[in-house]
Amino acid sequence: MADKTSGTGAKAALGHPPAWLVAAPMLFVLLWSTGFIGARLTAPDAEPLSFLAWRFGIVTAVLALWSVIVRAPWLPAREASHALIAGALMHGCYLGSVYWAVFNGMPAGVSALIIGLQPLMTAFIAAPVLGERVTTRHWLGLAVGIAGVALVVWPKLTFTASGITPVTVLISMFGTLCFAAGSIYQKQFCAGHDMRTGNVFQFIGGTSVVLIGAWFMESFQIAWTTPVIFAMFWTVLVLSIGAITLLYMMIRLGDVSKVAGMFYLVPAVTAVIAWLWFGETLLVIQMLGMAVCAAAVMLVMQRPAR
Repeated sequence: MADKTSGTGAKAALGHPPAWLVAAPMLFVLLWSTGFIGARLTAPDAEPLSFLAWRFGIVTAVLALWSVIVRAPWLPAREASHALIAGALMHGCYLGSVYWAVFNGMPAGVSALIIGLQPLMTAFIAAPVLGERVTTRHWLGLAVGIAGVALVVWPKLTFTASGITPVTVLISMFGTLCFAAGSIYQKQFCAGHDMRTGNVFQFIGGTSVVLIGAWFMESFQIAWTTPVIFAMFWTVLVLSIGAITLLYMMIRLGDVSKVAGMFYLVPAVTAVIAWLWFGETLLVIQMLGMAVCAAAVMLVMQRPAR
């Protein structure tokens, strides 16, 4: 996890992105889409915020130990505070809100549809705050992406479940907005951070949020069954260290609004994983939605003609 961003940043600035960046978006989508496995495996045995507190705490310890071993430079106080805020938004508020809403009855399909608004929110914020150019093609891609997500989650989309309440909807919207805002904050204030020690402070920020939530709303009850242990191992290494590092590198080297567009593929890939892993049904309408999502991402990621 050595930080070599100065060289790659220079190449990106010259219009020649590093070779790994071409494959990074699809690898990120694949890894991020496995997140539901952790949520599904832990649902019967672990409270959501308590599980996240353990997960983020372990990630913080692993990254801190690694940073000490490789003698990574630690952030000064001002930069560390920016990392804490970004982590609180992107890890604590986002995942904490989504996990809590689903745990309290929000159907997975409705949750995915709300989270699908994240790229649109990010583009709205990125244009005025970061000065990113959001073209008509980009806006069209974002709109098409929402339609694609709706098709993918359609079989699980229900608005009559008891878990759909003003509270769960608002909490889900809040979490989605926090992720969009956190992505912008990451690009604006954390782009130059050492990835190793920067992530330590970001996960401290995320841990603080879910720990406070768990303290007031939960009892820290976790049954350490085999599925829970596997989910913890997977979400710590694959998601919180692997996928998040990829995400931060993409945000650092590209337009945050374009990076956000990749999230339209997550529900589609998740549906395929659910079909392979859990034997869930994969319908024609979902396959159509996957094609629509892919088209949306192509529109979002395509470079404007010069």
